[in-house]
Amino acid sequence: MKKCLLVFFLLAATVITTAQKLSKTEQKIVNNIDADFTAAMELLKSSVNINSGTFNTEGVKKVGELYSKELKALGFTVERISLPDSLKRAGHLVAYRKGKKGKKLFLIGHLDTVFEPSMPSNPYTVLTDSTATGQGVNDMKGGDVMIIAALKALHQLKLLDDASITVYFTGDEENAGEPKSISRGDFIERAKQHDIALGFEGAMGLNIVATARRGASSWKLEVEAQQGHSSGVFATGGYGAIYEASRIINEFREKLGKEEYLTFNPGLFIGGSNVTYNEAAQKGEASGKTNIISPKTVVIGDLRFLSEQQKEKARENMRQIVANSLPNAKATIRFEDGIPSMPPTPGNDSLVKVVNDISIALGYGEVTAGNPGSRGAGDISYVAEYLNCLDGLGASGKGAHAPGEILNLTEYPRLLKRAALMIYRLTR
Repeated sequence: MKKCLLVFFLLAATVITTAQKLSKTEQKIVNNIDADFTAAMELLKSSVNINSGTFNTEGVKKVGELYSKELKALGFTVERISLPDSLKRAGHLVAYRKGKKGKKLFLIGHLDTVFEPSMPSNPYTVLTDSTATGQGVNDMKGGDVMIIAALKALHQLKLLDDASITVYFTGDEENAGEPKSISRGDFIERAKQHDIALGFEGAMGLNIVATARRGASSWKLEVEAQQGHSSGVFATGGYGAIYEASRIINEFREKLGKEEYLTFNPGLFIGGSNVTYNEAAQKGEASGKTNIISPKTVVIGDLRFLSEQQKEKARENMRQIVANSLPNAKATIRFEDGIPSMPPTPGNDSLVKVVNDISIALGYGEVTAGNPGSRGAGDISYVAEYLNCLDGLGASGKGAHAPGEILNLTEYPRLLKRAALMIYRLTR
């Protein structure tokens, strides 16, 4: 009996070892990445040192031109998707190859960053053996270069020859042009022609990927109340607009604040005797006196959610709270859709297994799906209802959207190898 058990465990160990071992072709892919890594880092440095804040359209186009040359050299057909001048955005870069083998992949990145030319310069700089900094080095030029470098490693072995892959780099992910039906119309239509979308937004280390991302929308609360002498507040004069707005915001927190994955953040609160608010600029001015009951208040905020059902339920609850006005006050709330959510699905979960198997074979450990509440909205969410999706495959680091953004140089080549092998396995 002991011999039988020993044989069983040895066979099981052999099966596991075989399943987790890289093939000869996969080892060649890894070797190609090692051999070409210096060139990949030079490409990253060059792109980081081009300011491509969303509103710096010329800078965004320059980064697109840099990546375009790289993708053309890999046999991709490259197109620039222009947007109407009214959107004041640079447009997008699309590169594709069409074949008949494996899954059709839609690889997502973006050319723009949050850092506009008016902000302090932060060129690509190696800080230590394990870290580098630069504007957009993590979010998300590190991810863009990963896509290109991974494809290059496959191209060198002629492994892209019969694959169907579209690389889509948007030019305004950080601040999408309005209306979204225009700025994301081509993006969505092209994605529908594929089986799987892979997003190369920043990774949360080697062992976590994103099967879900919360969506984002906005709301505007406007309150009007009876103006009067402050001596009448709470009685004949009512409560005023500031008290009414405060009641509403606090009830949002009390009644909805504990629901998982749901957040609603008031970002601007303006109240007083005289209030002006510029909706386009999201700024305003107010004046008032301590002895005047405020007649007007404006509050704007965002609403984040994991599913459309959660979003609609939250909006209805917020409307009910708004409708329960204090005496001599009246409030209205208006909602505006932003980026949809990417809810978790069985199809998305199946992609985690692919990454996990590759990670174990590379010796990096197990990979699991991260908490959706830890990620904001992203471009991949626009196409989540049409195909299986996985995000968080890009560069790791910290400080995204902040001065001194950091890239983890230790994990970067490992994540690059993992990405290349994932593309390879999915296109077989």
